[in-house]
Amino acid sequence: MSAPKKLFIKTYGCQMNVYDSERMAEAMGAEGYVTTEVAEDADMVLLNTCHIREKAAEKVYSDLGRLRPLKLAKPDLKIGVAGCVAQAEGEEILKRMPLVDLVVGPQSYHRLPAMAKAAEAGEKTVDTDFPEEDKFDHLPERPKASVRPTAFLTVQEGCDKFCAFCVVPYTRGSEVSRPADRIMSEARGLVGKGVREITLLGQNVNAYHGAGPNGDWTLARLVRELAKVDGLERIRYTTSHPNDMGDDLIAAHGEEPKLMPYLHLPVQSGSDRILKAMNRKHTAEEYLGLIERIRAARPDMMMSGDFIVGFPGETDADFDATMDLIRAVNYGMAYSFKYSARPGTPAAEKTPVAADIADARLQTLQALISEQQRAAQEAMVGREVSVLFEKPGRLPGQMVGKSDYLHAVHVQTDAQPGQIAKVRITKSAPNSLAGEIPGR
Repeated sequence: MSAPKKLFIKTYGCQMNVYDSERMAEAMGAEGYVTTEVAEDADMVLLNTCHIREKAAEKVYSDLGRLRPLKLAKPDLKIGVAGCVAQAEGEEILKRMPLVDLVVGPQSYHRLPAMAKAAEAGEKTVDTDFPEEDKFDHLPERPKASVRPTAFLTVQEGCDKFCAFCVVPYTRGSEVSRPADRIMSEARGLVGKGVREITLLGQNVNAYHGAGPNGDWTLARLVRELAKVDGLERIRYTTSHPNDMGDDLIAAHGEEPKLMPYLHLPVQSGSDRILKAMNRKHTAEEYLGLIERIRAARPDMMMSGDFIVGFPGETDADFDATMDLIRAVNYGMAYSFKYSARPGTPAAEKTPVAADIADARLQTLQALISEQQRAAQEAMVGREVSVLFEKPGRLPGQMVGKSDYLHAVHVQTDAQPGQIAKVRITKSAPNSLAGEIPGR
């Protein structure tokens, strides 16, 4: 019997890409491929790309350039580019990088096995269509091998918001929600393999409106039904848009204990003028009012957010308004970026803020966010939190897990991956917490 072919996948960007990479590996696994962590050992190298960050395409081309010696040493090696850069660049990737054998967009990767066979026959292929068929219908069932205690589960894809800075509507397409029964089936399958926590994924996950047995389900309905699955102990979701935070979802946070008290709700700016220029379709006051309602339902809710500084036209006053909003919300965590133009987006045609000013604003904003994040972690010291253990730590007898607030927690314990325990937090470190099992 011949040895199985090996697949190496490099994943860029968001959790949805992590999920997509897992599904690509499963699709290729059905064709006899096994995954490897070493590109040099692979028969196929697949780059699953992200187009959100600055110079994303150039980074991919650079990484492809570094694969050239490997391709020369192994002429039969097949190289593929998947994900959002693949969707955006398409045929251009083959023109610039002839070493690439296939290019597949995020909505077409169920066709990857057929494209791999074409590549083995010497045919280069590009598939960046938005096919009518649901790719999830054509992917194999999740494998029965043991899995981690936590898992991602895509429930919604695409975006109809068209924020002026964002390429997602162009690379991922319009909003589409998966049918509820298929999500429930996949979730039960994951739980049956040992998963205790599921994070529901979507570009605008709280816009979920999948077909259910008696009409469309909202995300709140989906969460409540998932909470009934025996063995599933924790539910999270990301990423959300403020305009889709419905009353039923806010209520679910207050009423469903399996829905974790951590919410990532991007706002991008605290200036109404900039929010309008960004086409966010909400004001700072509306966002702050939403936070108040969420915390009224779940007082211990820890908030996370996204911020862009240096958006075209941003003044000192606009930036000050953003800083005021951050102080008002008091985030437990946040992600912040300096604006960078994405070709084809409305904002790309506008004059950006000078780089030195944007850099200074980003440093100022990140200092405040870091201060809030540090304070949030230090406030955990002395508290008891629930920790889902995921893997051994660096020290002998140490386990690492996540608290209900998504903090990494290190504990000396004989607990096994997948176990959940009450932990008393004893110390806060820069990026984690230390704790102990009470009574030990």
